[in-house]
Formats: sequence, C-alpha cells, structure tokens
Amino acid sequence: MAAKDALGRLGEDLAAHYLSGAGYRVLDRNWRCGAGEIDLVALDRDELVFVEVKTRSSIAFGHPLEAITPVKLARLRRLAAAWCEAHEGTSRRMRIDAVAVVAPPRGEAEIEHVRGVF
Repeated sequence: MAAKDALGRLGEDLAAHYLSGAGYRVLDRNWRCGAGEIDLVALDRDELVFVEVKTRSSIAFGHPLEAITPVKLARLRRLAAAWCEAHEGTSRRMRIDAVAVVAPPRGEAEIEHVRGVF
C-alpha cells in the first residue's frame, strides 16, 4: 500500500505543478472533512476549481479518468459545498476538474487535464 500512496502523492504533486504552470493558484491540498477528501482546490482567474487527481503507473488496467464515476462526482460536489461552508467568502463561480496522471516507473509522466467534468 505504501507504493500506491507514494504514486498518489506524486500524481498530486505533478498535478499541482501543472496547474500552477497553467496560471492556477492552488489554495488547498488534500482537504478533508467527514464526507471525504478533495485532492486540490485552486483558483482559475475568478473561478474556484475543485480538482480530482487520478494517478496510474500505466494504462494496463484502464485510463485514470475511468476511475471517476458518477458516484465519485456526486461526492465531489458535496465535498465542494462543504469546503465552501468551511471557507467563508467563497461566493465565486465553481467547477470540478479532473487531472489524470500516468507516471511510469521509467520515463516522463503524462498529464491530462479535463475542465468542468461536472
């Protein structure tokens, strides 16, 4: 399980770096409440963005984005509302994005960013 956790952390680090390079300002990482966890919360100009990061070492068992199900998206929506409740003054437009990271043991990672998945 430690290798899986390390891969997940690597993916989140790569996603945060990628988003920062694209002009986003990362506000929060791994925010938790009783309902679960949001991987990244960022600001894209005037829009609040809740980001689900999925990381795999290969696509042998499917693309990382395939792991984002309708049930997962519904939970992310509830988590986004909880984050806004916990952070007063966040009456901005919001969206949920997904970042897929394929980080093979050797070679460069591939990052795919999908805006507005829900």
